[in-house]
Amino acid sequence: MPDAPADLQRLIEAGIRDVPDFPEPGVVFKDITPLLADPASLKAVAEAMAAPFDGRVDAVVGLEARGFILAAPVALELGAGFVPVRKAGKLPAKTYRESYDLEYGTATVEMHVDAFAPGSRVLVVDDVLATGGTGRAAVELVHRAGGTVVGFSVLMELGFLKGRDRLTGVGVHALTEA
Repeated sequence: MPDAPADLQRLIEAGIRDVPDFPEPGVVFKDITPLLADPASLKAVAEAMAAPFDGRVDAVVGLEARGFILAAPVALELGAGFVPVRKAGKLPAKTYRESYDLEYGTATVEMHVDAFAPGSRVLVVDDVLATGGTGRAAVELVHRAGGTVVGFSVLMELGFLKGRDRLTGVGVHALTEA
C-alpha cells in the first residue's frame, strides 16, 4: 500500500523505467536512474522518504548500492548521519556480518561495528523492497550494534514478492508499489 500522495506517485512512476531481462532472463529491473537525474524529483523523493521519521532518527542506514544514493539525502533531510551497509569485504574496519538467502545461494552484508552509538535510533533506507532478505539482514545488523530500528523507508515496494513479511516488527514506509 503506497504511502505517497498520488501526484508524487505519478512523478516516481514517470522516473522509473522497466528494463526487461536484466540482470537475467525473466527479471524486469526497475531502473531509477532517470528519477535520480532530475533534481526536483530526487529532492521530492528524499523529503517524502524522510518525513514520517522527522525528529526520530540519529542515523540512516543505506543498503548497497542504490540505497546509498537515496539514504544520503534522506540523512541530510533528517539531520542524521549516514551509515553504509555493504557487501562482504568492502568495508575497511571491523564489521558485523549478516548472511541471508537468495533464490540460488546466499549473500552477506556488513556494517562497521562503530557505525553509530548503542541506543541510536536508526532508519533503514533502500530503493526497492523486493523479497526482504537484504532488509532483514540490515535490521539484524542494527540490532547487533545496539541500535533501535525506527522504520524501513523505500522508494518502491514490489508487493507481489511479499518482502514486508520478512520485516516483522519494523514499520515499512513505501512511496509507491509495483
